[in-house]
Amino acid sequence: MTRSPLLCLPLLLSGCSLLPSHDPSQAWIDLTSQEHEALQATQVDEKELEDDRYFQISPGKHELEVRFSFEVDPSNIGPDSQALPRTCLLTLDYDAFTAGERYRLQAGSRGFRPWAQLYNARGERLARAREGRCGEV
Repeated sequence: MTRSPLLCLPLLLSGCSLLPSHDPSQAWIDLTSQEHEALQATQVDEKELEDDRYFQISPGKHELEVRFSFEVDPSNIGPDSQALPRTCLLTLDYDAFTAGERYRLQAGSRGFRPWAQLYNARGERLARAREGRCGEV
């Protein structure tokens, strides 16, 4: 009976290896959003990405684009309304990405308006994204 938890350990650890390892010569940006929301990396410097779960970029200045899907709460729409799904593109410019640093791009919404902010490993806000188009994106 004590062996079964040990047998499960490799399976649990293998889930962590689904993302590539962090290259210390690059900056790493994790994406976070609330439950029932989806935040996906789409472009770096107007170039499409192969993996939408994170950004790993060279140091320096970059423009990051993300797709953010969320639901507008019925209280923001009107009486007898249902939640409204919404998808928006957000663009973030930051000119000081550092090699080996880990960043967090966090997104959320207020009513119909999406927002995203970039934080460093110490939790300090570094930049705020601007809202692009919303709808079929």
